[in-house]
Amino acid sequence: MDFEIIHIDETDSTNRWLRVHPSEHDVVVWTDFQTAGRGCGTNRWESERGKNLLFSVLIHPAGSLPANRQFHISMAVSLAICEALEQRIGDISIKWPNDIYWRGGKICGILIENALQGSYIKDSIIGVGLNVNQREFHSDAPNPVSLWQITEQDTDREELLHDILRCLTKNLDQEVRSRYMAKLYRRKGYHPYVDQKGAFMAEIMDVEDDGHLLLYDDSGQQRRYAFKEVQFVL
Repeated sequence: MDFEIIHIDETDSTNRWLRVHPSEHDVVVWTDFQTAGRGCGTNRWESERGKNLLFSVLIHPAGSLPANRQFHISMAVSLAICEALEQRIGDISIKWPNDIYWRGGKICGILIENALQGSYIKDSIIGVGLNVNQREFHSDAPNPVSLWQITEQDTDREELLHDILRCLTKNLDQEVRSRYMAKLYRRKGYHPYVDQKGAFMAEIMDVEDDGHLLLYDDSGQQRRYAFKEVQFVL
């Protein structure tokens, strides 16, 4: 992919910026600061000005990706970020569906907004917040971590962005499911989860093509969840 890359000093949200400035081309906008950066749902994303990598990518699958396979985008971008980070640090994993973890800490969040045309993805806006050079976090988020906290070195944000985009371009054109499964956080063994009925222990069985998580609990039952229907107990 040949991305048009736009840098802006400040915006409310890079995802919203791309919605307000639509393009027929593949576009990346990155910023030094978001006044209303958000995670999934009502979550806010804490980021010190000029310290982290905040960007959104607009792509146009153009009828090549059916709506029931839209989770391919989530897997491709998750793996792209993992691959770029693994050039710098180890112990990177993906907490289903697409949070990026270093050991037990969250280093990156991803928010994807897809628009459909018939039964296909018309375009997709992929928002990424990656903790790069921030040294301290003050929000009530339970487990943030940054590259600086891991390496005690500053990282060139623009260089990291280009590494991620190269990996993303490759992954979007490949079958990535087996690599995604291999990178899952808590992939092996039984771990604590909680759903609307309460806490339980389970192991990951599979992730379906549409993104549903399949768990096998310690009573021998299979459980199937969409995003936000189950939580990892950290």
